[in-house]
Amino acid sequence: MENIGLIAGNNRFPFLVAEEIRKNANRVICIALKEEADPELEKVCDKIFWLSVGKFQKIIDALKSENVKTVIMAGQVKHVTIYSTIGMDWRAIKIMGSLVNKKTDTILKTIANEFDNDGMHLIPSHIYLTSLLAPKGLISGKKLSSDENKDVEFGYKIAKGIAGFDIGQTVVVKDKSVLAVESVEGTDECIKRAYKLGGENSIVVKVAKPNQDFRFDVPVIGINTIDTLRENKVRAMAIEAGVTLMLDKKEVIDKAKKVGVTVLGI
Repeated sequence: MENIGLIAGNNRFPFLVAEEIRKNANRVICIALKEEADPELEKVCDKIFWLSVGKFQKIIDALKSENVKTVIMAGQVKHVTIYSTIGMDWRAIKIMGSLVNKKTDTILKTIANEFDNDGMHLIPSHIYLTSLLAPKGLISGKKLSSDENKDVEFGYKIAKGIAGFDIGQTVVVKDKSVLAVESVEGTDECIKRAYKLGGENSIVVKVAKPNQDFRFDVPVIGINTIDTLRENKVRAMAIEAGVTLMLDKKEVIDKAKKVGVTVLGI
């Protein structure tokens, strides 16, 4: 039995990771980020420490106290939380001061190196959840028309381009026009903005970065995503197959079918 460290952000992702770790007969030592994590995590973790995201040394010390050698990051941490220097300890301030830029990838890779320096190895956050990865082809809903498929192809190229520059991983397109590009606001807000600008029947395309580091950044959709698609009258969502996690996969597929939104893996 091994103690696995789980650094938990918001939403369902940390719960699923914790459950799978325990199914594999390991213990979950959770660092629940105060600004993000759900109190219900107490029920699925063997031990939990509630710490602020800026208390990096305390996070390291807590994991070391439980002899943790392997760490997983799961769950979103809002960009405003990452960028805030309020409440940071000396080590977090040192990390932020060493950055060549403040892109999310740069911050997280620097943090990963800090874990390595303390004898802890970060592993891909979806390593226990491969069964939830999106398959290729039609996942739910009606087939797309020829023109809609062309929008998917158009959107995929644009999405891969912006992802390569670490801007975002989602675009919303319609009639081979880009309605919205995701930035720090996240996928849901990007979709809402697109509806205000371009109305109904848009196509959402979400991809992985060309050199995605799956230790701390995995494309994810869930029930809330389907709700956002429905509320904003989206025609379809295309997600990159084999790398995008579908949290509560069966429920996502069933709900998409029920509300009339097509989901496909590309």
